[in-house]
Amino acid sequence: MEPIRSRQNELVKRFIALGADAKARQEAGEYIGAGRTLLDEALAAGAEVTCVLAAEDIPGLPVRTVTPEVLRAVSPLQNSPGPVFTVRMRPIPPARGLRRVIVLENVQDPGNVGTVLRTAAAFGMDLTVLCGSCADPYNPKTVRASMGAIFRQSVVRTELDGLDEALQGLPLYGAALAPGGLDARSLPAGPLAVAVGNEGKGLTAELLAKCQGTVRIPMRPGTESLNAAVAAAVLMWEMERDHL
Repeated sequence: MEPIRSRQNELVKRFIALGADAKARQEAGEYIGAGRTLLDEALAAGAEVTCVLAAEDIPGLPVRTVTPEVLRAVSPLQNSPGPVFTVRMRPIPPARGLRRVIVLENVQDPGNVGTVLRTAAAFGMDLTVLCGSCADPYNPKTVRASMGAIFRQSVVRTELDGLDEALQGLPLYGAALAPGGLDARSLPAGPLAVAVGNEGKGLTAELLAKCQGTVRIPMRPGTESLNAAVAAAVLMWEMERDHL
């Protein structure tokens, strides 16, 4: 079969739409990934890869060959050799009897959300909760930053009024610089959830009102705060370090 050469091809336009538009992803129930490493991660995790655009055939996969120009047009990565592929959305249901949960509220940078998913998978979080106006976990930048964790990590998206149900009764601590907050090194050993807020504004007062207490990461004087993904990583390590 001749390679696809036109950006006006319907399949090519579909890939472009899935990469650019969260609504298109939700309506299709699919999202895109790019690069052979991420494709291998998807296959290893048992994700349903529905279509692959590549410069050459890949045995055993539903590949449509395209020209390098078309590949560059559909890829979310600059100067990527491909492949670019679509994956069926398959949310992984959270386990019952949750033990460790990380909550993000209004974290809007896709790279931060993807990094948190990657770290949550590495440190054995049972669930990642995206609360409020967090970045789409299926955004290509989120998918890339997750380094394959999107295919393995349980993720729930909810508004604030659904948070209690998502946490299944776990005690919740909010990361904040408030005086009197619990030192992160002293987090309780039992099941719990920790929430990290927006990159600039932190947690909302409404979410903090749901918390059993606040938690802070000790830092040297003169340091204002940590990047949201870095703060979440430190807290997840402290939550899980005795079990790693």
